[in-house]
Amino acid sequence: MFGSLKLKNKSSARNQIAIRGVHSDILILPHDEYRAILEVTALNFELRSDEEQDAIIDTYESVLNSIGIPLQILIRTREIDMDKYLNDIQQRSKGENNEAYRKQLKDYDTFIRSLITDNKILTRHFYIVVPYHPTDREGRGDFEFIIEQLRLRVDIVSKGIARLGMHAFRLDNLKILDLFYSFYSPAQAKIQPLTEHVLQKVHTTLVQKGREHEKPVAKDYTRKA
Repeated sequence: MFGSLKLKNKSSARNQIAIRGVHSDILILPHDEYRAILEVTALNFELRSDEEQDAIIDTYESVLNSIGIPLQILIRTREIDMDKYLNDIQQRSKGENNEAYRKQLKDYDTFIRSLITDNKILTRHFYIVVPYHPTDREGRGDFEFIIEQLRLRVDIVSKGIARLGMHAFRLDNLKILDLFYSFYSPAQAKIQPLTEHVLQKVHTTLVQKGREHEKPVAKDYTRKA
């Protein structure tokens, strides 16, 4: 009974996530939908002068109008795990021979622990999801064409982001998988982060399962899981 329940939960999770695969730094979704994901650096808008803020807003509007495609903007707020940081401070304190430095490290450790007792230390990550959906006449079944179209779109978006004084970095296969892992299993990701070796095995398994269950849609391309 428990085995059957576990199998149903796995199937339900896969249907909810609805990912066919990750290939060539592209997230492959059902119904011939494809996504590239960019991580974008932050801009400290509140510290800018009124004139600078107006200029940023005008540039942002211009960028959106020039791109001409729908974009998804994702902001992820996550609690920082301070345990490792505090352990590093303790190890440095134990290995410090200078009494004055050792006392400073101990005081700093005490300060940080008192700070996080009543406050969560948060970090924000910003992403832009760039879509592509091939039409019947253009690109359907041709994965190389899809790769090129997404590359062009990513280039346009990245240049627009640069006009705002920010930088965009495209997520590769492993980072895309890690993003979904941390999103759907945040508690487990905190205590058991995926290593590159494990991510590579997950990626390889996903690709292999895809090749077993769907007709080919392009040369050297993953198939439906």
